[in-house]
Amino acid sequence: MTMTSHRKVVAFTAAALVAVGALAGCSTGGSSSGKTELRVATFPPGADAAAYEAFATQEAQFEKEHTDIDVIGVEYEWTGPTFAVQLAGGSLPDVFTVPFTDAKTLLENGQLMDVTEEMEALGYTDKFNPIILDAVTGADGHYFGFPRQAYAMGLHYNRHLFEQAGLDPDNPPTTWDEVRAAAKAIADATGKAGYAQMTMNNTGGWQLTAATVAHGGRTQSGDAEHGYTSTIDNPGTVAALEFLHDLRWEDDSMGSNFLLDWGTINQEFAAGNIGMYTSGSDVYTALVRDFGMDSAQYGLTVVPTDGADPGTLGGGDIAVVSPMVDEATKAAAVKWIDWYYMQKLLDEDAAKADAKALSDAGQAVGTPVLPVLDRETYELSRQWIAEYVNVPVEQMRPFFDSIFTQTPVAEPKGKTQEIYALLDSVVQAVLTDENADIPALLARADQDAQALLDQ
Repeated sequence: MTMTSHRKVVAFTAAALVAVGALAGCSTGGSSSGKTELRVATFPPGADAAAYEAFATQEAQFEKEHTDIDVIGVEYEWTGPTFAVQLAGGSLPDVFTVPFTDAKTLLENGQLMDVTEEMEALGYTDKFNPIILDAVTGADGHYFGFPRQAYAMGLHYNRHLFEQAGLDPDNPPTTWDEVRAAAKAIADATGKAGYAQMTMNNTGGWQLTAATVAHGGRTQSGDAEHGYTSTIDNPGTVAALEFLHDLRWEDDSMGSNFLLDWGTINQEFAAGNIGMYTSGSDVYTALVRDFGMDSAQYGLTVVPTDGADPGTLGGGDIAVVSPMVDEATKAAAVKWIDWYYMQKLLDEDAAKADAKALSDAGQAVGTPVLPVLDRETYELSRQWIAEYVNVPVEQMRPFFDSIFTQTPVAEPKGKTQEIYALLDSVVQAVLTDENADIPALLARADQDAQALLDQ
């Protein structure tokens, strides 16, 4: 069975969305078979056939246990504008995922289904990492989704470039000074960028925020009830930008491309043109599957931390239920979320079945993440799936060994993506203008960010 032949994977074109929107209204969950029809987001358009093979296996397993539910996989990729159009047209999948950074806004706008009773009935709310659970908790204490996966920032590095520069890939840098020294060694020995930085499409602001947290700063304070205050102009952000300035202008160790986002920096890293960069710890799968990286090159460690209150920025996504569904579809949706996303974290048999399906389909198993549950449960789950792990765990050992010693810090919640976008220009200025006035840039960014927060 291939991705295109699998009858239950529905790819919506723009025209189809219009048609469905015109016909839909709210999802009633009915089907000609008498079963509850459940439309669930599967993969973004363009995912490979192996990913769909794995999903088909899991779908069949679920329907064998829940004979009254007919699961229909829908190609879906979250974007704010797409969500708004589909919500208005009634064509959202019944189950889909949204990033942590968007969940608060959606639940405050009443655009997510309240699943408090269902989550409490399942009995594992106290197993969640409280920082992560906060991303789906409204001001009234109700829950509006299930945290299903998370990541911490990691320092990704090319083991081959380390070796060419005379560095030990089994002992990567543990301080920012060591990162700087390694970046220069790589640049001098190989002519490649020893260190690279995302700078555009909101990723520059995202990674600058991550670096600020690693240096002990925070870019925002407050909450939705009392309002948010921008704190971008702090010593941690200054230290993060001065680090980039020094690598770029004093060491010449960052190459020549200063317009990189998540996709292009991954492409360059996978091609062996970058020695180190920071990004989510879960990016290995994309590097190998989507960008063709040789797994032997890959190394991962934690992001160095310093300052008075350092941490590691975390993020992830949340499985949610469309606010348009009826009660029968909602009940089916919660069963799917529990089975597809949660039980593989909590139950040994479910964990093994999920890992086997992914492994059999050639998908990565064992990629390091920031656990959405407590450490004990996470480590136990890794023992359950040990026979199916197919990623180079030893090359990720520095991350595994140190991540639980770092304090997870949630992404800022007020106008997150808009503020990331305005910080892109700050990062670009530092990397393209040797005389960029960092204090002035941060003072202006603080004013602009506060104006967004005050809207």
